[in-house]
Amino acid sequence: MAIDIAAYQRIQAELPPHVTLVAVSKTKPIEDIQALYDLGHRDFGENYVQELVEKQAALPRDIRWHFIGHLQSNKVKYIAPFVHLIHGVDRASLLPEINKQAAKHNRVIDVLLQMHIAQEETKFGFNADELDALLKSMKETPFAQIGLRGMMGMASFVDDPVQIKQEFVTLKTQFDRCQSAIPTNTNFDTLSMGMSGDYSIAISCGSTLIRVGSLLFGARQYPNP
Repeated sequence: MAIDIAAYQRIQAELPPHVTLVAVSKTKPIEDIQALYDLGHRDFGENYVQELVEKQAALPRDIRWHFIGHLQSNKVKYIAPFVHLIHGVDRASLLPEINKQAAKHNRVIDVLLQMHIAQEETKFGFNADELDALLKSMKETPFAQIGLRGMMGMASFVDDPVQIKQEFVTLKTQFDRCQSAIPTNTNFDTLSMGMSGDYSIAISCGSTLIRVGSLLFGARQYPNP
């Protein structure tokens, strides 16, 4: 078995009751996911639509699948029937398509708005002004089939815990500000930040959901080109 059971048990023991662990299983075989499922885990995250669809069809139906990658609008339809939470809504133009595909399946799809907090130019996400404009637009013209559950972000890939903490604090500050600006009947309660290398810092800064892959499954294996 390729999963690190000791690491899984250690992380679960460390987590406060309000924090959810999403096991990031991208590029990992179905057998590894099943092994973690057999230990009682139910929240798994995938970055690629085709891989997620294939795994969802092959694994138990009570798994809560989180889509955590950059989502193309033309691929929303493939995950709309079953996805539990879309973490990376990084642009306003994605929301109408999610709403449309959710309506086709008579369900509400929960989403997180992704904020750009890292220094790397390659990261996706909104800045503060864009977030304000989007929330104003959604307040005036809400999407009936979308559940706006919170925000997510990724810190810079650096070894400086001070910088990482500053970036997480920035996201938490924006999360609190947005939470106070939306209707009180909206379940805006999820802050997704923290991965294998920085989840402890993220939790200390207010994260309610961490995304951990390599600590549980080992380094990712990519196919040869």
